[in-house]
Amino acid sequence: MTDSDSSNDTPSRLARLLFGSGLAALAIRNFTNLEGRIGYADAKGVPEADTLVPVGSGLLLGGSVGIGLWKLPRLSAASVAAFFVAVTPVMHDFWAVDEESRGEELTSFLQNVALLGAALAFFKRAAEN
Repeated sequence: MTDSDSSNDTPSRLARLLFGSGLAALAIRNFTNLEGRIGYADAKGVPEADTLVPVGSGLLLGGSVGIGLWKLPRLSAASVAAFFVAVTPVMHDFWAVDEESRGEELTSFLQNVALLGAALAFFKRAAEN
């Protein structure tokens, strides 16, 4: 397999860079406000939030860079997918919040589901190589 964008086995450079850079920016935001993110996770009932938030953010950052550069793409896409599978139902539990917060949590939940779908598509493409 070649890393050439002309290969039918490699997703386009633009798709990889858009997806990877967007997720990397989210991960970096998590790291730059780590105490706030840990506090929010604590408030949502996440056990060991002081450990899981940095670990999850690391999964997201590593996976996003790997997808963007198309290096270890299966592992990278799996890391991103694992992040969204673990985080989405816990942090964006729109069904369990008050009416005032429901719309925002539902939007975040659906955005994460869409990003999970993209990560799974990248994983499938990488597995085909």
